[in-house]
Amino acid sequence: MIKNPFLTYGYNGPEYFCDRVMETKRLTSLLVNGNHVALISPRRMGKTGLIRHCFAQEELQEHYYLFIVDIYATKSLAEFTYSLGRTILSALKSKERKAWERFIQIVGSLRTGITLDALGQPSWNLEIGDVLSPKVSLDEIFRYLNSADKPCLVAIDEFQTIMDYPEQNVEALLRTYIQDCNNAWFVFSGSKRPMMGEMFSSPARPFYQSASTMSLKAIPFDAYQEFISHHFQQAGKQIEAEAIQYTYEFFEGTTWYIQKICNELFAMTEQGSTCRIKEVDMAISYAVEEKNDTFQDLMTRLTAKQKNLLLALAHSEKGVQPTGGQFIRKYHLTSASAVQRSLSALQEKDIITSNNGQYFIYDYFLYYWLKQQ
Repeated sequence: MIKNPFLTYGYNGPEYFCDRVMETKRLTSLLVNGNHVALISPRRMGKTGLIRHCFAQEELQEHYYLFIVDIYATKSLAEFTYSLGRTILSALKSKERKAWERFIQIVGSLRTGITLDALGQPSWNLEIGDVLSPKVSLDEIFRYLNSADKPCLVAIDEFQTIMDYPEQNVEALLRTYIQDCNNAWFVFSGSKRPMMGEMFSSPARPFYQSASTMSLKAIPFDAYQEFISHHFQQAGKQIEAEAIQYTYEFFEGTTWYIQKICNELFAMTEQGSTCRIKEVDMAISYAVEEKNDTFQDLMTRLTAKQKNLLLALAHSEKGVQPTGGQFIRKYHLTSASAVQRSLSALQEKDIITSNNGQYFIYDYFLYYWLKQQ
């Protein structure tokens, strides 16, 4: 049975990773030359995939300990500390015993929740509530990073999440730890451009000028066309150039959505057959229908004003000013102030995003589902 080469989650080696040659070289070069990096792009453009691909390079695998921690779902400093500690131990399990033993020795506040299984491997048995003194545990974790027998590279995914923690001065606290850590370099990955921009570009913020900035844009069409055609051909299948272009343009080059639809198209196409544009429309319909219950549930959790604004954004041209009088009148909204409150609420719920005063529904499947309502 042929493995589907179009991955929608995880990383399975360079063969299944499209392009990003220059970005990989740039990120690797910055890190090995002692720079922290702020990696900023819209969601689902492939930031985490790039980091995993970069960390898979032999140059880094041999000489560094590599940690990728996703803090998107964290709500507090305790949860951040829990996620960081669990990620480090999980990555060290595959290394020599002395690597993870040193970590366990240093994190005394968490040690009682780390046990050895039947094979003598460490097991993380802590719950989030077991992190009773987050600052103490965080101090221990950074002491480990600073004293590990190899330099460490730590990627923190959705880094802007820390701005929503209830604790005071989390940015300043982390900046201090990172500034004093001479054995670890960090990738701060984030998808909320305004928040990340403020964190790293505002002189008033602790992380001001503390990292080199990389922006991730869409993979060029020619590279994606070659990648998609190659994997279809390897499996004894064909795909029309027009079908690839249609898919690419439909999702404006956004990596995850292209991968998802190509995954569907590859599964739909028999060996010896050719995938055409009509199959692309079918695959998009399948993907949107698959999310129907999820989107229905989402709509029930919105207020009437938020729901009406979301539908208006879906049915309007991209790049409109939703607080403008023409937009408000056209879609029978109440007032500019009410629209602004709804925009803020939808942003907080991570349903829409903004760039230069323009608002977008970032999930393409939700966008096209709403257009059908």
